[in-house]
Amino acid sequence: MHDEPPRVLSQRDFDRFAALSRDDNPIHCDPAFARGTHFGATVAHGMLLFSLLCAHGARQLPRPALPVAQTLMFPAPAFVGDAVQFALSAQPAPAGLAACATTVSCAGAPGQVPRVTAVGEARWLADASPAALADHSAGADPVAQDGDAALYGLRPGQQASAVRAFTAADLDEYIALTGDANPFHADAGFVRTRGFAGPVVPLPLLAGMFSDLLGTRLPGRGTGWMKQSLRLAAPARLDEPLTARVRVVRLRADKDLVNLASVITGADGRVVVQGESLVLVRNLADKGAEPAA
Repeated sequence: MHDEPPRVLSQRDFDRFAALSRDDNPIHCDPAFARGTHFGATVAHGMLLFSLLCAHGARQLPRPALPVAQTLMFPAPAFVGDAVQFALSAQPAPAGLAACATTVSCAGAPGQVPRVTAVGEARWLADASPAALADHSAGADPVAQDGDAALYGLRPGQQASAVRAFTAADLDEYIALTGDANPFHADAGFVRTRGFAGPVVPLPLLAGMFSDLLGTRLPGRGTGWMKQSLRLAAPARLDEPLTARVRVVRLRADKDLVNLASVITGADGRVVVQGESLVLVRNLADKGAEPAA
């Protein structure tokens, strides 16, 4: 797989992704707030990095493939001015799937080791169709785990939800911002030859609904994403009302960490995306306040 020039991140990138995902968490969008956190400056949305990673993968893979699963850990932040680079390393996978270890790193000064800002594993479905995607259906919803009873007004079982329908304009902005021109969402003619009714809403754009909920509602503003798993179970169509939900399943007060189940369902109730989130709540803007319902 060939190297590509790095992408230099800007505050405008963060602001555009905030508008696209509706996640205007101040750690991304408010330099004054971010300076008062342990980050010290605004940081990139985790799903913005995931979007750029998907764009890189779409250019690197030998034939069109649909991202169907991703795990991401965020060991270090990516800041304005960072030059981010992306790497895929092929791994064994079941027939019909391409599997890769994924890394997002920030180039340092000459002689410095790049700072790794996201690491994980991805699976892509090469001959994607509605039937093939159904074979990779979602698993069981994460259940409550042993942990603390409360943390900054949070409690196990708390939920937040949002409804949204993605439009053609949203898709155009996603492609323009990220460069992710995967034909499964960028080429209506191509995707129809694979049996889909129209462009498939990209997995990073869907996961942006979790970014919105986590960063603005539950746990709330100041939340930092530490880890996310995602699994695409069914295609989401443009203009289809989608419901995203996040639910607290574990609190770890000693580390300021919260685990949440995350799911998106379609207008007919089918599961579209399923996953689990791990977030840091050290920088919550309203510690002790009840999260938005």
